[in-house]
Amino acid sequence: MRKLGIITDGISRDFEHALDVMVETGLEYVELQYLWEKQVGDLTNRDIKRVKELIEARDLKVSCISHHNLSAIPVDTSVVAPAYRAHIKTLEQCIEVAQTLGTNLVRIFSFRKEMVLFGAEPITSEGVWEMLLDRLEEPLQIADAAGITLVMETAISGNVTSALLAKKLIDELDAPHLKVLWDPCSSLYCTEVPYPDGYEAIREHIAHVHLKDGVVNLPAATFDFCAMRQGQMDPYYNDIVKALDRDGYDGTISLESVYTPVGGTREEGFRESLPIFMELMGR
Repeated sequence: MRKLGIITDGISRDFEHALDVMVETGLEYVELQYLWEKQVGDLTNRDIKRVKELIEARDLKVSCISHHNLSAIPVDTSVVAPAYRAHIKTLEQCIEVAQTLGTNLVRIFSFRKEMVLFGAEPITSEGVWEMLLDRLEEPLQIADAAGITLVMETAISGNVTSALLAKKLIDELDAPHLKVLWDPCSSLYCTEVPYPDGYEAIREHIAHVHLKDGVVNLPAATFDFCAMRQGQMDPYYNDIVKALDRDGYDGTISLESVYTPVGGTREEGFRESLPIFMELMGR
């Protein structure tokens, strides 16, 4: 049976309420990003104890610790700079949270996006890719020592925007503790075709999946989220799910509910997409 979950703040940052809605709607795998007014990596020991109790009381499971690790800072930030050291410290905290809550997945990003990684001078951001490989060395060593898998999200704001680049990164680093958190909808913004192109590039490296829907207008630099099957992901959902089944994917598929109806709430957006998500998953 497929492992289905949600990033809980896609329902509400009121964590207890979000968990109750999960139980009501049959979602079993909790992905932690924002809880109450904190990111998961900023929780205190007391907070984590409460989180564990709330999850266990509802017989739910944790899929991934999804703090914004290594996001929004330049990739050329020195490894001794305070900004980099702060991200490393939070990553270590996230690993401790993962171990406490019973998951082996912790999300990372690929630093702040540079526009052109490869190609002709003078438009290429020279040396960025090599710096990215270097800056990931310490996080991977930490994960390896802890027995934790880092999942690199394919994200609009990072240097790894596509499945193609995620594969290149993993192939070049050759690190067993690095996998992909595949967000095919986000990769629409770099014009990658989710299936078959994106999927076939990284199918053997996928450890976690986010599904959402949206409409990209690249010339206008807009990305508008919408309910599932109302946007540009609709032609790809069925093929993606069939391919995951065919290839024996055993990780979690998280509904990333980021759509908020006009004048509505995040939970209302979640409830608009949920029936479509569940039907797609055969529930």
